[in-house]
Amino acid sequence: MDHFALKEAVVVGCSLGGLVAQGLAVKRLDLVRGIVLSNTAARIGTAEMWQTRIAEVRQTGLDAYADGAMQRQLGPGFRTNPALPYLRGLLTGTDPEGWIGCAAAIAGTDFYTTTASLRLPTLAIAGSNDGTTPPDLVRETAELIPASRFALMRSAGHLPMVEKPAEYAVLLEKFLSEICHV
Repeated sequence: MDHFALKEAVVVGCSLGGLVAQGLAVKRLDLVRGIVLSNTAARIGTAEMWQTRIAEVRQTGLDAYADGAMQRQLGPGFRTNPALPYLRGLLTGTDPEGWIGCAAAIAGTDFYTTTASLRLPTLAIAGSNDGTTPPDLVRETAELIPASRFALMRSAGHLPMVEKPAEYAVLLEKFLSEICHV
């Protein structure tokens, strides 16, 4: 952002990207005008849970890990979800060491205190079928930031922008309009 002289940005972050958005807003509020926290939280899971998943991926690989991840991300009907082949392909095509690095970063992140210090326009989006960052966890994170907005996307999982792109775009457009960013 510094390189391109970007300021007054509305940062949209999903999952790990939502953790990045929270961290950026806390450390560089001079660059950030608002945030969209999509399918994320101030803390996602526990360090122990992530260490278990890291060990599983090291031992059996991402292909073996993928079914459980897809069920958490897409919900109980994951096997018939039209987004499954695409999302599974993205996951299994990831370098396992890169995935492990991201998982380790998530394991060590707890932004409850710092996110609660934020005072900026915020939209939090949750998918009703998201078992990775369940709606209650997303809502809890939104409630840390005064005057934040919360949107629940029904019949969507962890990546609603893939499953329901038009509905997701409407939420973003409405938020950006409400804060006079477009």
